[in-house]
Amino acid sequence: MQLVVGRIGRAHGIRGDVSVEVRTDEPELRLGPGAVVLTDPASVGPLTVESGRVHSGRLLLRFAGVKDRNAAEALRGTLLISEVDPEERPDDPEEYYDHQLIGLDVVLADGTLVGELTEVVHLPYQDLLTVKKADGTEVLVPFVTQIVPTIDLENQRAVITPPAGLIDPEQADVAGTSAAGSAEGSAGTSAAESAGESAETAEGDEK
Repeated sequence: MQLVVGRIGRAHGIRGDVSVEVRTDEPELRLGPGAVVLTDPASVGPLTVESGRVHSGRLLLRFAGVKDRNAAEALRGTLLISEVDPEERPDDPEEYYDHQLIGLDVVLADGTLVGELTEVVHLPYQDLLTVKKADGTEVLVPFVTQIVPTIDLENQRAVITPPAGLIDPEQADVAGTSAAGSAEGSAGTSAAESAGESAETAEGDEK
């Protein structure tokens, strides 16, 4: 199975280094020195990783045969692809490959179907799960334990506990209105009680 593990960005320096947008949880394995990756477009690959380093939070790679800035800049936008055994699992039991997640049913804790997991979006600060709902709309769910507590590959489902408004924006409005109403009601009750107490006090003083 082929998985996209990175995307080449801008050239860095004059010796052929390129910045890479990492799209794998195992860059040291998929993009380490000696790794051979396929490419999209295929015409520029395959590429062999010659060396790699992290600079200012970015992964910089140098590929065999890419010797200068012009050659590196010509690779900009190229997707890097690894061949992965479909049965292979990450070493960490808490991690998953994208292909294991795509296609899972996304359900609430009570079993209510939300939709289908269609894509894993890798961002620098966290991963997001794209969920396509029955009405065709899509929502992005942060892939964190508090919101996605269970990935059940055996039953092909992901259990989520989303905050109000994440799946249905109208729920956020209702929750906000209810909260405001409760606060207003509490304030009104307190005011009424205070007024009553003041009146009783005044009557007592007159007597």
